[in-house]
Amino acid sequence: MTDTFRTPPPTATAHHQRPFTRDPDRWEKECSRALRTGHVRDHACTAECELVLVHERTPWGWLAWTVPADLKPEIPHQIGVLTPAATRIQRLALRWLTRRPAQRIALDAVPGSLRLSAAAAALISLLAGLFAMCRGVPGDVALPAMLLAPLFAEHLPGRLDARAREHVRSVEGDGACRYLQRLAALHTSIVQAAAGSDQYELRRSAEIGHHLLWDAASLLQTQDTRLASAGLIARERLMLQLADQVAQILRRTAEDGTADADQTRKPGQPLGPYPPGVRQTTHPAPRHAPEAPLLKGTLLMAQPEPGTAARTPDVYLLFAHEPYYPGPGTQEVNTTVVAADSLLHPQVCQPDGARVHGLLTQGRQPGEIVPLATLTHELNGGADWPTVGDWERVTTDMVQLVRSGDCDALSLGLPEVARALVCVGPHSHVRAYDAAADDFSAYGPAERAAVLTEVGMFLTGIATERPLWPGDGLLPPLCQRT
Repeated sequence: MTDTFRTPPPTATAHHQRPFTRDPDRWEKECSRALRTGHVRDHACTAECELVLVHERTPWGWLAWTVPADLKPEIPHQIGVLTPAATRIQRLALRWLTRRPAQRIALDAVPGSLRLSAAAAALISLLAGLFAMCRGVPGDVALPAMLLAPLFAEHLPGRLDARAREHVRSVEGDGACRYLQRLAALHTSIVQAAAGSDQYELRRSAEIGHHLLWDAASLLQTQDTRLASAGLIARERLMLQLADQVAQILRRTAEDGTADADQTRKPGQPLGPYPPGVRQTTHPAPRHAPEAPLLKGTLLMAQPEPGTAARTPDVYLLFAHEPYYPGPGTQEVNTTVVAADSLLHPQVCQPDGARVHGLLTQGRQPGEIVPLATLTHELNGGADWPTVGDWERVTTDMVQLVRSGDCDALSLGLPEVARALVCVGPHSHVRAYDAAADDFSAYGPAERAAVLTEVGMFLTGIATERPLWPGDGLLPPLCQRT
């Protein structure tokens, strides 16, 4: 299997290799502060020696660096990833966790130490309590307040830390941090490209990259890098492809001067006359369900290379798209059926394609043809599509993949009513207007099932001789779904 993305884009290599790459003066200030506190990490430090950490905040979390005695560290001591789509309160939790460590006062008489803030709270509460009692406040009211104030100052920050960590995944250790550092460098390049941009593809790439970073941090937090290697490799490949796609978008924008119209499309805009969702039609059509010949289809087959084998269950995706003509004198193609594994092709928008693949192959029967509208129905009528991916970009890439001959497909020219039926949910109805009779005809789940059955018969007759080839260089499927 070929691997298209072996190295990260050049713009990502400089991020997070050293502390504060974009602000070197900040690192010098933090080192000076560490020197003033009297502790610098060096070879003489033991395991019990408390580290001085400098937190480098990022839009997606933080990197915590140790302050060394000589050179800048190359590997962070800790990396934290904030939950995707964080609220304002959750972002405040991030700032709380990355605050400067509290100064503590050693107690000679008893083991342990006391926060400087707790000592200050004790002194202030003592003076305030004495003043209050002088003013006539009862002692049974003033004394408890005097005792509780330093206790709150000592123990409340720990409770707040525990609550804040619920929204963060943090990892430590050279192996885990080295991997997440590499992934974070790629994601930072994507975030910087999307910052201030109105292109949907760039902003969506930043969102997906944050989800990948969060998934990787979750794996590293619960498993060893060796045990989680398969999932980590899959996420790194997807992040590499995501960064490569962003680099291509920026390159095209720089060359053309303006972004393509497809780059600024918003999700939910119809891809064709019938988007994958519940929609009724009032276009002229026959009064009854379409009869034979229903499928005016042709099979566009590309010659697969030796050694290509199916690695997922025998499931197919059916989706409608803008009509096109494969060649001069050919009939219109407005609907396509592909093998599920074609969604893992590197030329398809990733990781959206892999996420749609996971949804498509989950709980299906072998040989089942699943319309895209069925997935929309299963995703709360389409409301949950943003959590899976950009179906519009995925289907557009699939059409280009089929037309370039990089995978096999069953290309169909469905009549208007049949096409409308596969573009609505399994329990929806389509009404068609008969101008001759001046009346409407209704088509429902039974007619939709008949259309899919006929498509299945046509597909079975072809796939029996040679299964649909999904293409070469496929990415691994996303086995773990969060």
